[in-house]
Amino acid sequence: MDTAQQTNGTPTDSAGLGAVASMPLRTARRLLHVRRAFGEPVERDGVTLVPVARVWGGTGYGGGDGMVEEVGDEAARSGSGGGGGLGVGVTPVGVYVVKGGEVRWEPAFDLNRAIIGGQILGAIAVLAIARALRRRRR
Repeated sequence: MDTAQQTNGTPTDSAGLGAVASMPLRTARRLLHVRRAFGEPVERDGVTLVPVARVWGGTGYGGGDGMVEEVGDEAARSGSGGGGGLGVGVTPVGVYVVKGGEVRWEPAFDLNRAIIGGQILGAIAVLAIARALRRRRR
């Protein structure tokens, strides 16, 4: 068997591992592109909207090694391996509004961010009040 061939679907040499390792990177190049940040313009009643998003991503990969020993007509295989992955996130941030030669920015309202901000502010207020009450008792 040629070492560049695969055994049980697993590459047996570094050239095969390189091909597998580059797969998340090829996918990341395709997904993390300026076209993901700026959507297709939408036109209606003389107004053009260009949606804008925050795009982020990350990729990782782990390798492995192993051995194939020929013992008569049978092969003994041992080793370990890893895998790879890719994560991409897209969050809308707003829209450019083009009307009559004028361009203006309209930010998107992120309700989740507003709720978390309110919870943090509430927690800080409760801690400040508790500290003030403790000092008052002394």
